[in-house]
Amino acid sequence: MTTAQHKIGSGFGATSTAAEVVAGIDLTGKLAIVTGGYSGLGLETTRALTSAGARVVVPARRRATAEEALRGIDNVEIDELDLADLDSVRAFAERFLASARGIDILITSAGIMATPETRVGPGWEAQFATNHLGHFALVNRLWPAFVPGARVVSVSSRGHQFGPVHFEDLELRQGYDKWVAYGQAKTANVLFAVHLDKLARDHDIRAFALHPGRILTDLVRYLDREELVASGMLNPSGEGAGGTKTPEQGAATQVWAATSPQLTGLGGVYLEDCDIAEPAPADGTRTGVKDYAIDPAQAERLWAVSADLTGVNAFA
Repeated sequence: MTTAQHKIGSGFGATSTAAEVVAGIDLTGKLAIVTGGYSGLGLETTRALTSAGARVVVPARRRATAEEALRGIDNVEIDELDLADLDSVRAFAERFLASARGIDILITSAGIMATPETRVGPGWEAQFATNHLGHFALVNRLWPAFVPGARVVSVSSRGHQFGPVHFEDLELRQGYDKWVAYGQAKTANVLFAVHLDKLARDHDIRAFALHPGRILTDLVRYLDREELVASGMLNPSGEGAGGTKTPEQGAATQVWAATSPQLTGLGGVYLEDCDIAEPAPADGTRTGVKDYAIDPAQAERLWAVSADLTGVNAFA
């Protein structure tokens, strides 16, 4: 049985910060892997986890940029990883497994949004390939290193409400729309957590997906000012609009998902504002999670398709 998709009353909320949700939690001796852990929400996540005593491995596509961003933060190591390149994913996983260390936390914080039509690998649509398939392959290749009690945190978005996974046209070759592509990738992030939790819970490993909030980070680099104003992220004068979180607030839900004892024994659910989210309301209000993103049958179907595309399935 999956965890009920309803709030548990965590005591935290939209304005809570990563530092606040991890306060009092001792992660000494724990190891976390945070993709994208050197910019935006990932950087704040790395700061919060290391402040609590964790060792954080940051796989980075831009190693020099990561080294500069993480300078001065103790207990961090950087390795190379390009999520859009499955050979790079395999090589990173092999290097990590060779270290014979266990994984307590893996957070998939790296991602791209609303890109121009781009093809990677064998012609895959870039947002689906980077945000979903790369992380799918990474978790499956690293599976032997996960220890009992570990958590996998899949960073999705309220953007999942832009649409479901288009199984009949995953590459969107019948007509590319950057927001349809982003919505598909973010829905895939939720479905991935749903099925991973089902497969992994008997090993005492749980998975969660989440919406971090609206945050002005490098993720919005493909959007011009007019689009940011139209989306409500900026006001006409170019300042952050109401409801936009700081990076410290935006990182809070993924840090809470990875560390909170309030989630012990739970999993397979979508979170927002440092709590389990409610189902999306029927009136179209953009909160909560859409039914298609937590549908177990859709999650199982996506897992099978992803395993076929990447050639990796730790549970086969």
